[in-house]
Amino acid sequence: MAVGTSRPAETHGALLCRSGAPEVFGIDPDDLPDGLVVADEKGRVICFNDAAVRITAVAKADALGHPLETALPLEDLKGRRWWTLTDPYGGLATRVGQPERNLLLPGGREVLVSARYVRERPTGPIRRLVICLRGTEARRRTERSHAELIATVAHELRSPLTSVKGFTATLLAKWERFTDDQKRLMLETVDADANRVTRLIAELLDISRIDSGRLEVRRQPIDIAAAVGRHIQAHIASGQSPDRFFVRIQRRLPDLWADPDKIDQVLGNLLENAVRHGAGTVTIEVAPAAAKDDEKGTAVTVSDEGPGIPEESMGRVFTRFWRGSKRGGTGLGLYIVKGIVEAHGGTITVGRGPGGGAEFRFILPVGAPAYLA
Repeated sequence: MAVGTSRPAETHGALLCRSGAPEVFGIDPDDLPDGLVVADEKGRVICFNDAAVRITAVAKADALGHPLETALPLEDLKGRRWWTLTDPYGGLATRVGQPERNLLLPGGREVLVSARYVRERPTGPIRRLVICLRGTEARRRTERSHAELIATVAHELRSPLTSVKGFTATLLAKWERFTDDQKRLMLETVDADANRVTRLIAELLDISRIDSGRLEVRRQPIDIAAAVGRHIQAHIASGQSPDRFFVRIQRRLPDLWADPDKIDQVLGNLLENAVRHGAGTVTIEVAPAAAKDDEKGTAVTVSDEGPGIPEESMGRVFTRFWRGSKRGGTGLGLYIVKGIVEAHGGTITVGRGPGGGAEFRFILPVGAPAYLA
């Protein structure tokens, strides 16, 4: 029965909720995404929606009309019967409900349970006991993700910090025994490891801002072709052959407003991936492109001639900790790249390039910031 109708609330399997809203806003309990269980003033179940059936694996016929402690025999993590412990009908009349907590059904099935005590008056007897049920899968996925992040960070920090500690302790204890060249080599290693730690901390801050929706984009006019050129020159200066890169810049690119530091971060990550994990020529193409809603945009494509990304892994490339077939790195770079592009209102895709390798293509809308419109 739809909520807001005028049928008797006492009918088993029906729920009547009146909040003064017109009947056109009536909601069927089975349409709710969370499990909903309602017991009457005598503690018998009068509503047990489809989501509650799915979450608890208890059939409606085994719940409707039965006492709450029989239909939903919950226990806490110490094995104590929950309804006996909380005693909603006979406990303190000032209580208004129970906060969400993890409880167990027979067989060890875990559910997240919260309850609301509906009284006719503030300290009167309970008229309805409304229980919300949620599965634990989403919370467990979040907890696993956090645990993986902590483990990855701990692993990535251990190596450079061990190196920094070892070299600094050695230099402090035996400074006079080393030549200037040996001292320089040790200090250069410490500097490189310190930079590695700094990059990791920056990645963690970026992930925090992306996940919380607080990634700030400071738009200004940028020359995307010049930015590509700078990154290529940096790779050439670090020992890559100039013949490794092929750049194709189409003329009459639209004006692009974006955060130059963050676009540098995107370009740096994509080019580094192509150089390190790809093979053959790395091709970078910058061209006008149609962005979403027919808005003009600038498209940047980075492709290589390596083995590419397996088809079954395409959907996981932009997730946390994805590293492909080769180990190394935190596996957070492409997740951050996607977050930066989307913070600009753009899109990024991955596929197979003309040379058989990986091809990353991101499109940035070119509109000026709102305050300049």
